[in-house]
Amino acid sequence: LADAQAVLDTLVPREREVCTVGGAWYLARIQPYRTLDNVIDGVVLTFTDITKRMLAESAIKDARELAESIVNTVREPLIVLDGALKVISASRSFYEDFRVASQDTVGRQLYELGNRQWDIPKLRELLETRLPGNQVLEDFEVEHDFPVIGKRKMLLNARRSIGKTDGTQLILLAIAEVAGQY
Repeated sequence: LADAQAVLDTLVPREREVCTVGGAWYLARIQPYRTLDNVIDGVVLTFTDITKRMLAESAIKDARELAESIVNTVREPLIVLDGALKVISASRSFYEDFRVASQDTVGRQLYELGNRQWDIPKLRELLETRLPGNQVLEDFEVEHDFPVIGKRKMLLNARRSIGKTDGTQLILLAIAEVAGQY
């Protein structure tokens, strides 16, 4: 009733998602009712069933949380990149092993991380030359001297994944140590 009165007072429509006791979801819209003489004479309430959409959104959220849990459980550092090589997410082990913070990583292009310390010619070769022609590349060796953590020999495993519904390209990049080094 308060929403209906607010719509009458302001003439600004309102909408909200509501859930029934039985678990069904509706989009409730309240709009001013105008007569043929253009006089406001009440409100119109409409209810649109959005149960399927809410269930789909919940399933997507659950799947995303599971994927993030898996990424953070893997011991190898892992980075998820978009098609423009911007970091979408990284594993807990990536942040710990390379001593970087999420706020300095997510949303940035890989080559720009840590004052461009990831702008490594062999890494560029992997991501820009070799991976586009392949779905998966394994055990690609890269050696680099990082300013904070020192010289590291790494085996990079990369996998391209293209979304079936929207064509979004993702690249998973796993980093493993070589011969007891990292």
